[in-house]
Amino acid sequence: MLQNSTRSLGILNLERGPQSEPEPTGAVLNPTTFDFPVISETVEGGWAENVVRGDPSLEAACIDAARRLVARGAVAICSNCGFLIRHQAAIASSVSVPVATSSLLLVPTLLRQLPPKSKMAVLTFDSTRCTDDLLGIHGDEERSRIVIGGLEGTKYWHDEHKSPAPPVDVAAIERDLSACVANLRGMHPEIALLLLECTGFPMVAPAIRSISKLPVYDITTLCRMTYASAY
Repeated sequence: MLQNSTRSLGILNLERGPQSEPEPTGAVLNPTTFDFPVISETVEGGWAENVVRGDPSLEAACIDAARRLVARGAVAICSNCGFLIRHQAAIASSVSVPVATSSLLLVPTLLRQLPPKSKMAVLTFDSTRCTDDLLGIHGDEERSRIVIGGLEGTKYWHDEHKSPAPPVDVAAIERDLSACVANLRGMHPEIALLLLECTGFPMVAPAIRSISKLPVYDITTLCRMTYASAY
């Protein structure tokens, strides 16, 4: 039985500890990011470090949080960390609403939007953890068209590994992500599209889109599509 009749997008959130600052503009949980209601439930024990690392013991907590969201009125479920894609199948099997845990689910579709000789860049929180099994592709030909760059070792990466995490430094994300994109394009001028894996990156997506002059997709793209499709 629903505890709340409001049709909402449910967000699986990570542990962050006590937070005194509001979510920045463009963040998944900022109330101005979407023009529909959003609710969230925290994945118990799911901190950035062990979610990104791929701790399999979090699966049950993900399922519990997803079920709580549905009970509160979620008609679709997304997440606040793209690395929760590792639990996509388990979560989707546990609830009766559409589940889209990560923008990485878009990789196969986006590849098909591009000419065969073009490449797409996946910008991730940590490229050492964004392994091929998370991309949903098959064969060396498709893999050769994907370039991965990450912000491991940057201020944002270090901040998100703290407990509690400090307020998000949006300027630092924009600076370091812009540098990452420029570096990747220097090595791979065939890049024609950018996919942002990290759910912190939509906060700077407009700037990246303006600087790069390329199409930019992120978790908010998938959130809007998934919510709009829900019955």
